[in-house]
Amino acid sequence: MKRVTLGLEKLLANPNKYLCGNTLGLVVNQTSLTSDGQFSIGQFHNNKSFKLKTILAPEHGVYGVDQDMALVSDEIEPLSGLLVQSLYGTNTSSLTPSSSLLDGIDNLVFDIQDVGSRYYTFIYTLANCMKTCAQSNIRMVVCDRPNPINGLSVEGNLVEKEFHSFVGQYPIPNRHGMTVGELAILFNEHFGIKCDLKVIPMEGWERSMWYDQTGLPWVSPSPNMPTLSTATVYPGMCLIEGTLLSEGRGTTLPFEQVGAPYINAEIFAKTLNKENLPGLFFRPQYFKPQFQKWSGEVCGGVQLHITERNKIKPLSTSISVLYFIKKLYPNDFSWRTEPYEFVNDRLAIDLLYGNSTLREAIESGNLSIKNLESSWEEDIKVFSSQREACLIY
Repeated sequence: MKRVTLGLEKLLANPNKYLCGNTLGLVVNQTSLTSDGQFSIGQFHNNKSFKLKTILAPEHGVYGVDQDMALVSDEIEPLSGLLVQSLYGTNTSSLTPSSSLLDGIDNLVFDIQDVGSRYYTFIYTLANCMKTCAQSNIRMVVCDRPNPINGLSVEGNLVEKEFHSFVGQYPIPNRHGMTVGELAILFNEHFGIKCDLKVIPMEGWERSMWYDQTGLPWVSPSPNMPTLSTATVYPGMCLIEGTLLSEGRGTTLPFEQVGAPYINAEIFAKTLNKENLPGLFFRPQYFKPQFQKWSGEVCGGVQLHITERNKIKPLSTSISVLYFIKKLYPNDFSWRTEPYEFVNDRLAIDLLYGNSTLREAIESGNLSIKNLESSWEEDIKVFSSQREACLIY
């Protein structure tokens, strides 16, 4: 297998080609590795071509140890001895670096592995950093990495303006089919950030590739993204966060299983399998989360088993899961109502889906997956023209 060459490796090999000035800051986490497993912070700190002055950490922290929506504290990074400053605090203002955080640097380098879904907050940390760079006249350098679930498949609707949040800051589909570098171009050009942006492309990556075809090691981008199969179902299964169902957090199969104590696993699996959803089947599953929803209680539900990953429709699949749980257990199923990603005046499910129509359709009992998919067509058409202008590969 031929290995993909990362943007990070090209930057380290020839910094003068991509950087302006001789000082830089990093926005990185544990995924910022060269292909031979070397952590980028050490590589930047030891490079004599420039001076590393600042390190910023996204949600989950610089080593990816903090759980979802947990406060990330500032800490000393041992390789460099520098203070890592958090971009995931206690309120929305903490999500964007202040100009003072970037004092004394000429370049801000972003190198974090994305998972190809609009809910994943790293891409909005990137966008917010780009905004500050635009205000502070600092170059934003993005080291590109693969979209792990391929760069062809697009699925879903666009987020409506009143439902923008840190799980949907821009109108892009649930599954966008872009690399982080391509998204940076989209944010900069189409959504008007207009910073001094330098995207460093990969070499050897093709749009049809899944991550296990790149020759690169998989490193969990966040605590509940342990495998490529997790990332494959995530563009749909993240919707479970908008309910009081367990999405498998607190188990070894987050997002690949769903359940609650009131669900009969065998009946639920049989119901879903009758739908013949493409690319997967459902197995009756019982599990006991060790933390978060239903912690310490046995949940009945299903595990999603992928059979043909190029055919799976993760969003449609997960909407079917929600619909049938609500239909089978109308008196037990409920939506999450507590604050979600710093928002307390709209339901989490509406933020995740991008409007209230999915919730309303499920509540009414009149949901049609075919009609819902048809309703996405115009959104995908609009997005596709924007997306096409930003593609690198």
